[in-house]
Parts: sequence; structure tokens; C-alpha cells
Amino acid sequence: MDNLHNKYAPYWAAAMVVFGTIGVSTINFDLGSFWKGYVLDIVGPAWNYILFRGLFTERANNFWTRFFTPNKTFCIFVLVCFGIETLQYFQFYESTFDPFDLIAYLIILTPLYILDSKIVKQD
Repeated sequence: MDNLHNKYAPYWAAAMVVFGTIGVSTINFDLGSFWKGYVLDIVGPAWNYILFRGLFTERANNFWTRFFTPNKTFCIFVLVCFGIETLQYFQFYESTFDPFDLIAYLIILTPLYILDSKIVKQD
């Protein structure tokens, strides 16, 4: 199990850096409304999924890694993202509700979850 996790860790780390860099660059560069409106919603949950799951580093066996299984992590992230949109819909804070944000959250997060789940099942 450790060997398989550690084998893929550099790839997860690279993906996390790429997603993080793209996400942060939405603040510094204006490449249009899609860039400003959706790119962070697409890559933000993805890099955080990798971070929370500890996929980017050597396998560790502790409370954190046992709690944040692929299923739990995916469900928590979807609930949080959809919860944020729900708060926007009901105007709990000054923002704009956009139903396309719900899709944006899942664009990369879902494939990462599926890939992670398949790797865990191989162990």
C-alpha cells in the first residue's frame, strides 16, 4: 500500500502545484470573465483534495489520513462547495449566486476522486 501511494506522490504533488499556481494566478491576471469567474472554482477544490488526502507526500498512517478517505473527502468538499453556493443563493453575504459554479467545482474534483479511489482499491 505504501509503495503504490509513494509511487504516485510526485505526480499528485505536481498536479497540486499546477492547480495552485493556476488558482492564484486568477488574482494576478485578467484573462476574461471565464478566468475570473470559474477557474478558481475549478482548480481550488482539486488542489485542496490532494492536500487534504496527503496524496502529494509519503504515505502516513495517522488520524488525519484515516479520517480523510477518498469518499469522505469528496463528500465533505462537495457539501462545502454546494453550501457556499446555497449561502450565496439566499444572500447570506454579498455575492452573486451562479449555478454554473456547482458544475465548476466538480470538473476536476470528480476525476481526481475517481482516480484516487481506483488507486486505493488496488492496494
